[in-house]
Amino acid sequence: MSDLRLASLGPLLIADAPAKARATLALDATLPVAVDAVIAEPAGIPGRPARPQLVEHIRLKPPSMRTPAGIAALVHAIAHIELNAIDLALDACWRFPGMPEAFYRDWLRIAQEEATHFTLLREHLLGLGFDYGDYDAHNALWDMAERTQHDVLARIALVPRTLEARGLDASPAVRAKLIGAGDHRAGEILDIILRDEIGHVAAGNRWFRFLCNQRGLEPVATYAELAARYKAPKLRAPFNLSARRAAGFDDAELAALQP
Repeated sequence: MSDLRLASLGPLLIADAPAKARATLALDATLPVAVDAVIAEPAGIPGRPARPQLVEHIRLKPPSMRTPAGIAALVHAIAHIELNAIDLALDACWRFPGMPEAFYRDWLRIAQEEATHFTLLREHLLGLGFDYGDYDAHNALWDMAERTQHDVLARIALVPRTLEARGLDASPAVRAKLIGAGDHRAGEILDIILRDEIGHVAAGNRWFRFLCNQRGLEPVATYAELAARYKAPKLRAPFNLSARRAAGFDDAELAALQP
């Protein structure tokens, strides 16, 4: 019988984006988990399609939102984030031994929800006359995964609790922009994504506190130290405080967001 952690490597290594999403959704969430297994890292993590071309974030120049191409470019950018999120969740599932079984089941569930998000966005892109890969994209999300690959505490602090939490903050404005441009279906998909991402950030908060408690660390100070050490993006207002509260950030953490 296979193991859930080993099985998660299969989709992670797939290069074709729609095939990666399908394979992730097909993973058996009931597989046993070898929590203490140390798995050798295979070559090719993560599998990536030939397109989109990955460029520096500052080189991305999307078309005007007053054009169909501009609307599609924004939907494409969100789809790219969701594809990266599949990889990030699958990577957390296989990479870090010695966590409780619930940790690995959480990240497999999250990977499957991210795969659903990507699939919804790609189907919508196809309806707009475009496809994933038609626009350039950036590699900032996976860059953070590589920086934190040797410490599960840093990974949890700086991916779900930082990068995904920034998505909670950005969601209302992005949704308003798409609906204002007439793309109500994209707005509906973003509602689904926001609902699920609150749960993903909540899982990050839960496991961050578990690890801090295990290591005898104070969470707020530890987060600040990790963010500085790994050069995490600066968190800037406006903050989606209601979504952050729903995701489990406490008053001390929310207060620390203020300059």
